[in-house]
Amino acid sequence: MNEPSETKFDRRMIEALVCPLTQTPLSYDAEKQELLSKAANLAFPIRGGIPVMLVDEARKIED
Repeated sequence: MNEPSETKFDRRMIEALVCPLTQTPLSYDAEKQELLSKAANLAFPIRGGIPVMLVDEARKIED
């Protein structure tokens, strides 16, 4: 069977993760499959259900 386009992500993991730059909590954007750091204005991608918590891989969030 084909996997759904959105990978399941354990919301409990979000509570354990913080922004690697600011050490502040992250929020989850299910539509874009990203973890958002509002303090750093960065969006960290989730690839294959695994958060990529590297600042170099993060997307800058425009205001």
